[in-house]
Amino acid sequence: MPLTEPHDDHLPQEDPVVVDGAVGDPDSSDTPLDSGVDSAVEPEPTLPEPVRQRIVALTATVLPTLPADEVPVPLRRVAKFAPNRRARLGAPAIAAQLTADPLFRQRVTARVLADAGDLGAAVIEGTAPAAADPVEVAALAYLARPRGWRELIDASGAAVRAEADSAVVAELVREAEQRATRAEHDRAVARVEAEKLRDELARVREELGQLREESRQLARTLRETQTRERKATELLATERGRAARASADVDAELRRARARLAEAEAAAGVARASAKEARSVDDARLWLLLETIGQAAVGLRRELALDPVDKLPADFVADAFAEQPGTAPAGPAARARDTDDPARLDQLLALPRAHLVVDGYNVTKRGFGEMSLEQQRKRLITGLGGIAAQTGDEVTVVFDGAERMHGLPPAPRGVRVLFSRKGETADELIRRLVRAEPAGRPVVVISSDREVADGVRRHGAYPLGADSLLRRLARS
Repeated sequence: MPLTEPHDDHLPQEDPVVVDGAVGDPDSSDTPLDSGVDSAVEPEPTLPEPVRQRIVALTATVLPTLPADEVPVPLRRVAKFAPNRRARLGAPAIAAQLTADPLFRQRVTARVLADAGDLGAAVIEGTAPAAADPVEVAALAYLARPRGWRELIDASGAAVRAEADSAVVAELVREAEQRATRAEHDRAVARVEAEKLRDELARVREELGQLREESRQLARTLRETQTRERKATELLATERGRAARASADVDAELRRARARLAEAEAAAGVARASAKEARSVDDARLWLLLETIGQAAVGLRRELALDPVDKLPADFVADAFAEQPGTAPAGPAARARDTDDPARLDQLLALPRAHLVVDGYNVTKRGFGEMSLEQQRKRLITGLGGIAAQTGDEVTVVFDGAERMHGLPPAPRGVRVLFSRKGETADELIRRLVRAEPAGRPVVVISSDREVADGVRRHGAYPLGADSLLRRLARS
């Protein structure tokens, strides 16, 4: 490309005068340092890019060394740039001045040749050492313009192009080698992948064979299942017919049984009426017998001057070993067994003159422990009052005295409420109550405490768990 081709517009420039395609002053002459031949008639040669860059670099290097009056006006600002920016930013202006101002070029050439030494002298003589850089030789030849300088630039351009071509060839060779290496690697990968695909294909074929075999087995199983289903359907139809016949027979038998039941109920009604009449007669006889025995017992007690029997054994224990907020009447009860079944409790309470002893806090804390102690006592005593009213049995509930609270409401009729005295627990008071009862009287003790249950069992009482009483109270 011509040296005058601008690369950027960072610097202000003076437009050169163009005459017949040549850039420069039409009145100036371009005379080499050692030749009188006028070269203004010849066009500027096309410089290779490395040569053009080297010419600009050499000019930018010597530009600050020139006197200020020898530096063209467009380059005076460029001369003040930093060295690394001078050649880069001032390249268009430098190239234009070298082409348009032969005097400026000659001044630059003098400085450059002085710095080039032997290489500059050789270029002035029109020769170039074989070992010299062709770019440097072309740059010096362009600036000095000795005889044959165009040939030196052409030779330099050829050398640069040869180096560029060589570099391109080397790059192509390198790329070809890389492509060959990649192709070889790809072939190796492809071989490995092909092996994997073959193995996968073999495995898939094997699985396909297994699936086909399983399909055949499933088809065979399906046929067998369909056969069994047809047989089951036929058998079901047969059984349905039998069931229909059996149902008809059962309906007929049920109608006959209902007829017989109606006859039996009619006979039972007649029998109940007869039994009721007979029972009324027996009750009248029994009442008369009991009244006679009672009058006889009163007379016998009066004859023998026996003590009255208004007090029960539990009352003596309460007077001697317990604190009681009030009195409670007695009633009959029965002995039971060691179980939590409320039905067992009902059986025991149905026995004559049964005595029900309840471990108070053991029951309340198990059944409604979320309440306060006062509410627990009140709820339990109220429930026991209902049992005493229903059964007529003697009921005693025992609480630990340490928890006693004053101001208790009066106990329901038939319920005795006791608190253990200081230094004694409710368990010990319960055992005293059981020991005080006469042999043969049914005593039922409600407590889930194993020690209490074992202790009262040794004295003939019937221990039951707290759950039996709680279920009985819930049912009430």
